[in-house]
Amino acid sequence: MTGIFWWVVFPYITLAVMIVGLLYRFAFRQVSWTAPSTEIFEKKWLRVGSTVFHYGIIFAFIGHVMGVLIPRSVYHSLGVSDETYHVFAIVGGGLAGLMVVGGLVLLLIRKMTNRRVRVHAGFGDYFAVILVLIVAAMGTYMTLIYNTTVVAYEYRTTIGPWFRSLFTFNPQYHLMETVPFLFQFHIVLAFLLFASIPFTHLVHMFSLPARYPARAPQQYRSRANYKKRERT
Repeated sequence: MTGIFWWVVFPYITLAVMIVGLLYRFAFRQVSWTAPSTEIFEKKWLRVGSTVFHYGIIFAFIGHVMGVLIPRSVYHSLGVSDETYHVFAIVGGGLAGLMVVGGLVLLLIRKMTNRRVRVHAGFGDYFAVILVLIVAAMGTYMTLIYNTTVVAYEYRTTIGPWFRSLFTFNPQYHLMETVPFLFQFHIVLAFLLFASIPFTHLVHMFSLPARYPARAPQQYRSRANYKKRERT
């Protein structure tokens, strides 16, 4: 019964919350569908942390697609052995994970130590950053430490088929019974993260800046120079 809740009921609840929340926010709170920039308050740490984090999360997303959504049989048909796959997964996934964790740590330190940035950060900002950091740190540990010191766990035969079965509405929850607890906890936190997206600034991940290149540039004027010209 416990397995049915965590690997059938819980995923569908969190995904439903995410989808309904996104639709509601887009329909009634579209103005808040963004992640306000705090670059005006501090640039150095933001430039490094944000760049490293965003590149890392893109690579991590691609890695999850390759490992969870693409069946193991596809790699075999392409002549990619399990050993070769795991080497690339450990190297590529480990690098992406370190980039995500490193970038988030810099952004969190910046948010906590810079007074002007801290004033504009609410509970949702800290919740999102810390939860993503925990999920990313666990994934990085499993990739670099667990898979190299304990066993190179073959999640493509358990987690992958189970995750894909959710989208066919025939969840094979029994596949998750033999999955190591660390991987199970990582997945539960990831689904909790999905459910929190509509209520945090993470919502901007669903925005495609297609009109950005054609948008008129924003112009800023120095208040000091403006007042000087006004007096003259």
